[in-house]
Amino acid sequence: MTAQPLQQPAPARELVLSLSGVSKRFGAVAALTDIDLDVHAGEVVALVGDNGAGKSTLVKILSGVHQPTAGTMTFCGQPVSLADPGASLALGIATVFQDLALCENLDVVANIFLGKELNPLQLDEVSMEVKAWKLLNELSARIPSVRIPVASLSGGQRQTVAIARSLLMEPKLILLDEPTAALGVAQTAEVLDLIERVRDKGLGVVMISHNMEDVRAVADRIVVLRLGKNNGVFAPDASNQELVSAITGASDNSVSRRSHRRQSQSTPTEHAQA
Repeated sequence: MTAQPLQQPAPARELVLSLSGVSKRFGAVAALTDIDLDVHAGEVVALVGDNGAGKSTLVKILSGVHQPTAGTMTFCGQPVSLADPGASLALGIATVFQDLALCENLDVVANIFLGKELNPLQLDEVSMEVKAWKLLNELSARIPSVRIPVASLSGGQRQTVAIARSLLMEPKLILLDEPTAALGVAQTAEVLDLIERVRDKGLGVVMISHNMEDVRAVADRIVVLRLGKNNGVFAPDASNQELVSAITGASDNSVSRRSHRRQSQSTPTEHAQA
């Protein structure tokens, strides 16, 4: 009988970001308390929670806008402190905020390289155009030309330009703040495909979203924040009842009640035999 080769275990993914006990206070207000969060290479972590849960504050800490009051942060195994947004970007953390911060009157190339021109003294337009196309092709972007104004692009295409710009500095982690907000069905699908391609490039992705369907479509893990604290980590196939309960802190809500009604209606009623 021929011996079968042993199946090798899948290699462990690199831990890109690890937060431990991170807290943030604004005077007497505790915005975050003892937050723990891990993000691995090639992983999409969805950060969900109700308004005021602390999601935006956490993203601003990771992007260097705010500094934590307490706690530790490691990046690629090294303890780090982010004094400002420049430090975050230099470390390898790119942030795409909800407003995208694009200049609508400039073309795609200019938006991707704005503030990062290859040669500030003498703009190398040809090299920048080649690099812009390379970034967009890596994302399989559906943009007809890099020489058209961003104002003429759809919402999904604008999100693509913003993400391509974030890849310019070759980050290890990308933060996406509500990437599908206010997009139509087709544009949302385009952006979700884009997020999957970023993950497939081996980057860690933290995605903030209120849309549970979008979260389930691309997330490897769902981290719930409630009132500035961790309130659960879930697989993308977790039930709506579990997620809503974790987000709201209530076990008795409309989602759970509808779920119980459906279960009751699907259970055949046993009748006594005459």
